[in-house]
Amino acid sequence: MQSKASSVNEYLANLPDDRRSGIEAMRQAVLGELDKGFEEGMQYGMIGYFVPHSRYPAGYHCDTKQPLPFAGIASQKNHLTIYFMHLYMNPEELKWFESEFAKTGKKLDMGKSCIRFKKIDDIPLELLRRTVKRISADRYIKLYEQTIQSREATPKKEVLTKKAKPAEAKKVAKKGTKTKTAKAAKKKKS
Repeated sequence: MQSKASSVNEYLANLPDDRRSGIEAMRQAVLGELDKGFEEGMQYGMIGYFVPHSRYPAGYHCDTKQPLPFAGIASQKNHLTIYFMHLYMNPEELKWFESEFAKTGKKLDMGKSCIRFKKIDDIPLELLRRTVKRISADRYIKLYEQTIQSREATPKKEVLTKKAKPAEAKKVAKKGTKTKTAKAAKKKKS
């Protein structure tokens, strides 16, 4: 549920009291440990924490007009959410977070980068603080660039055999498709 709010204060003012208290608690946990290289503002319809263009001019590769997102806090339809992009990009950080979360005795409801909470009592605020404190803006930029470079270096799946040339592989792929289609049509006639 993206907000149309243009500022963090407007976003918070538009929330019901019970939601506002949870969002404010997460916000204070993040702000208390946020590296000076990050900024807070509205991003993608939620409270965002990002590396500004003044520090990282390239911006976010998916939309270069956007500063590089690091984290976000949102009130969704059925839960409160905090997003940590670095957990999605770094398996070691994710493993650490999951291990630390297990120690809280709370149930982890997590997507790729989002952690969902039904109510404020479910939020391990101290763990959120420690998670934010673990990564500086400089380290996050390096992690982001490594992630982007590794994705670009990973070859896309191709329909090539080891010895086939690209033009031959296309013919093989088309022929194979036709053959399978012809076999399926033959079976239907029987």
